[in-house]
Amino acid sequence: MSSDRTYHHGDLRRAVLTAALDVIRAEGPAALSLRDLARRAGVSHAAPAHHFKDRTGLLTAVAAEGYGLFADALADAPDLRERGVRYVRFAAEHPAHFQVMFQPDLYRADDPDLLAAKERASVELRAGVTDLPSGGGENARLTGVAAWSLAHGFATLLLSGNLSGAVGDRDPEEVFRALATPVFAPDGPN
Repeated sequence: MSSDRTYHHGDLRRAVLTAALDVIRAEGPAALSLRDLARRAGVSHAAPAHHFKDRTGLLTAVAAEGYGLFADALADAPDLRERGVRYVRFAAEHPAHFQVMFQPDLYRADDPDLLAAKERASVELRAGVTDLPSGGGENARLTGVAAWSLAHGFATLLLSGNLSGAVGDRDPEEVFRALATPVFAPDGPN
């Protein structure tokens, strides 16, 4: 919802979440204010609090929604490398969610909806590791940490603009795929 339109009817919760995502994408989570979001939606300053209670509640809803979208994005990836590509794609397509999801000091980590969404995402992330020939145990766990580090680091650098020179005009997903192939291809390191 754009900042110059007012809210008249429909789903206020969704309208506030959408406005919050716009603010986070443009200015970061620190710029978020329920009063400002109410103004953007054209409702009383108390209306967003009805749905989210407070700023932390709103950020918890953003994180829960983000983890749900993240789990959906990772689902059915054929292998660990492609889960990494989808990780990078998710970050590029949902930068506001991504910013909030990995800052647990911003939200209520014990929220049931958030916990359920995080668990779904974790299952999808782990699925790529369990498909590797190395099997389970400590090796699989460390491989999972390495894969997460590579995908998360690449996505974070991409969103912050720090890969502009290195990636140039190439598709970031293809660059990530090329980086990840020797390490996380289904047949293992080359």
